[in-house]
Amino acid sequence: MKLRFFLTAVMASIFLLSVSVGFCQNTVSMSEWVEKVGQGSVNWSAGYIEAVGIGAPPDQTAGRINARPMALRAAKVDAYRNLLEITKGVQVDSTTLVRNYTVESDVINTQVEGLVKGAYVVDQQYMSDGTVEIKLRMPIYGNLSGIVMPLAVEKQKEVLPSVTEPAPATPAPAQETPSAPAPAPPVEAAPAPPAPVVYTGLVVDARGIQARPAMSPRIFDEDGKEVYGSANVEREYAVSQGMSGYARDLTAAQSNQRVTANPITVKALKTGGPGKADLVISNADAQMIVATAQNASFMKQCRVMIVLD
Repeated sequence: MKLRFFLTAVMASIFLLSVSVGFCQNTVSMSEWVEKVGQGSVNWSAGYIEAVGIGAPPDQTAGRINARPMALRAAKVDAYRNLLEITKGVQVDSTTLVRNYTVESDVINTQVEGLVKGAYVVDQQYMSDGTVEIKLRMPIYGNLSGIVMPLAVEKQKEVLPSVTEPAPATPAPAQETPSAPAPAPPVEAAPAPPAPVVYTGLVVDARGIQARPAMSPRIFDEDGKEVYGSANVEREYAVSQGMSGYARDLTAAQSNQRVTANPITVKALKTGGPGKADLVISNADAQMIVATAQNASFMKQCRVMIVLD
């Protein structure tokens, strides 16, 4: 009797553990920035798009053995349709959606549709009324960003203001050589200024200004000069992980492995562009970021986190 009770308790514990593990894998941290869209969502922190589809068996198959497979097939079709719609609405930069590129090019549209069809199932539920609910997921970065990011980067380069070459200096008129002045008394050398701080990443606090996420955000100073954007990053990093990460919590962003040990934290003053994905920071903060050549290294590797409401 005791043995039977012990075995029952062990089996119950294993079941509860498996359920809790599965639940944890599908939970979303409170610090993650998730955008609810239609029949799904975009998790900008974890970098994936999800969509839900619901399917019901045809009336004539109710109660038959093939009712459930037909409902599952209908749910997948619905989920793929919803996922494609959500994907096309993803903000690439502050002025462009994925949809803009799919409309302009049949090739890009076909590529995006192919990626959606390759999405994988993360949840599947059979309801008591015979309907089936299925959840699909696909990554934002990697294949999708590999299609649209290069286009966004090229467009950003086209709209960047051109740099005016300075006019050649006019040579000064020749002057008579004056007599040598008396030697000046020795002056003690001024102490060398402290070396600029080298940062390992950038955290931009963009809360309170209604900023929005995008695959390719940019950061400007108050004079409109680009501090971070297409000119700063290496393509492989932008495609594989996006130009920035997103979080809801400042502490979580500062401790994110993306910005490693010593990030600089600055406050965004306002947004830019109709999509509100571009950010403006103070000239003083911009100067701290670009003060040393070493700081350019973390920008090339897209070690940037943005905190949103």
